[in-house]
Parts: sequence; structure tokens; C-alpha cells
Amino acid sequence: MRTLLVTGGAGFIGGEFVRQVLREEPATKIVNLDKLTYAGNLDSLSGFSGDARHVFVQGDICDPALVKSLLNEHKPTALVHFAAESHVDRSIDGPRVFLETNVIGTFNLLQEARGYWNGLAGDAKTAFRFLHVSTDEVYGSLGDTGLFEETTPYDPHSPYSASKAASDHFVNAWHHTFGLPTLMTNCSNNYGPYQFPEKLIPLMILNALEGKPLPVYGDGANVRDWLYVGDHCRAIRRVLEAGRVGQTYNVGGNSERKNIEVVKTICRIVDELKPGLPHGPCENLITYVADRPGHDRRYAIDATKIATELGWKPSATFEDGIRDTVAWYLANAAWVDRVQSGAYRRERLGVNV
Repeated sequence: MRTLLVTGGAGFIGGEFVRQVLREEPATKIVNLDKLTYAGNLDSLSGFSGDARHVFVQGDICDPALVKSLLNEHKPTALVHFAAESHVDRSIDGPRVFLETNVIGTFNLLQEARGYWNGLAGDAKTAFRFLHVSTDEVYGSLGDTGLFEETTPYDPHSPYSASKAASDHFVNAWHHTFGLPTLMTNCSNNYGPYQFPEKLIPLMILNALEGKPLPVYGDGANVRDWLYVGDHCRAIRRVLEAGRVGQTYNVGGNSERKNIEVVKTICRIVDELKPGLPHGPCENLITYVADRPGHDRRYAIDATKIATELGWKPSATFEDGIRDTVAWYLANAAWVDRVQSGAYRRERLGVNV
């Protein structure tokens, strides 16, 4: 049985990775290190609460002694690093925690992984990997044409993307300087079940159901490439399995949409799946608000490298993925209620500049 140390495995993308691996890889054990911040939720992993292959540890990646002890105790064959502060608006209001988690936390993991890896020998040392999960936001903003490639120069514009760019550079440095066998993925915007409702898609679904305003930033024409979270995690698993050490792989959904198109699509699906809402049609709830400071205009991923080298392509169309996502939120009101038990009430963030 192989063991993976997964950071942030109670979050949105990390949780999908954990569920997917435990469902499909019976010979894999996961040690799941998560701080359980506002966005981490063990309810998302309740189906594996009694599974001996899932060892949950509540803790902070900024605690090097804890990370070292987990590596030495469980002897993983790979460290898969999801843990991050990830919401751009929150990074505008409070950038320090993004520096602490995304930069210092990643540094701690790299240092402890390096020490652990140096202590391995033979096949165990050859097999070990450090896989860092990052974002396309590190590349900055595209014009009307073009795609982000792995060689696109970094040009981060928000505190969030700056912190992720810094962590990416540290990962590359630990490979080139110390020989640590790293892998890195940079993904486009994820969506799907279990996403905390500060992000665009779950926020719009829940507000539409409740008859609350649907706030669209600026003119709504900002473009994102949308990637279904299940497809993303299959890409990560494929990179972990066969990716070339020291390489970066861009992961995209081939589903560019303007924000306003996404919101209107959600409205149509909510109207269809929940007919007779007193505030319907839900498009009447759309409200244009002042744009986010420094809002990047367009992101789009060229995923040719991972398709060519590793044979991965997204399987979910946006039309199918967004319908499944809306249906999931409609069917899981109890999860939504529990995840919103903290202070956040879907208010707008990122305006205290």
C-alpha cells in the first residue's frame, strides 16, 4: 500500500482528490493534513470517516515540527500540496494570511520534504514526489486572444496571485537548487460540488435559490476558463503518476465563458430545476456592482502539454458540469447550512482598499 500526504484535503479541490483516490485506488492510504479554516469542512469527507485508509490530522502547514513528524511516521511516497488561501477578494482585505499560508507554509513543506527525501534510499528515494497545485492567475491577464502556456512569464496582479507565484518560484528553486523531485500544476477556475459559497458559481446558485441579488462585477465581460473539479483531480493524479520531474503542467477545461454568461446559465438551470420560485425568473436578480480592484480581464489555458505527454483531457463539458453542480447544491441543503455556520454570510469582500 502506498501513502500520500495531502495538505488541504478537507477543502474544495483537495477534498475531491481525497474522495476520488479513496474510491478508486484501494491500495492507497491518505494522510490528510488540514487546518480546518472557514473553507475546510470534514462533512465533505463524511463518507470515509471510518476508513482506515484515511488518516485525518488537524494542523497547520506553517508548523514544521508537525509536518516533519507526519513524514517520518507515515513515510509517504508523495506529498500533494493543495493547502492555500485562495479567494482574491479576501486577499485584498487581508493579504497577510496569504503570505503566511501560501508562501511560508509552502516553504515549510519544501524544507521538511527535502529533509525527508534526503533520508530515503533506493527505490523509495527515486519514487518520491512533491506535487504543488497552483493557479493560472500567476500569469496575469490576457487580451482578447492568446492562451497561457507553461512558459508564459509570471505577472500576478492580486495579493492572492502574488502569493501563489512566490510559492511556485520556491518549488522550482527547491528542485533546481536541492534536487527535490517536484511537479507543479497550474489550473483554471474550478467549479463543482462542495465549493465554499464565497466563489462565483456557488454564490450565484444559492442567492438565486433564495431570491437575493446576484452581484456581477463591472460589465460582466471578464472571461474565465472553467474546469470541473473532478477532471482537475484526475489531471493531478495523472501528473503524479507519470509527470516529468521538475515540470509544470497547465490544466484547463476548454470552457471559456464571460462571467455574465455563467450567471445567466445558472439562472436558467435554477428556474428549470426549481420552477415556481416567487422571485423568478432568476435573471431579474442580476445586479451590476463596482468592479474588483485590479480585476484581470481574461484567463485561458493551453493544456496541450498535459494532453500530449500524459494523455489527459477534460471529460465534462461546461453545460453538463454546471447542471450537475446546480443540482448538487439543490440536493445538499444540509451541507450548505453547516458550511455557512461561521461568520461569513455571502457578503461582498475585497472592497476595503
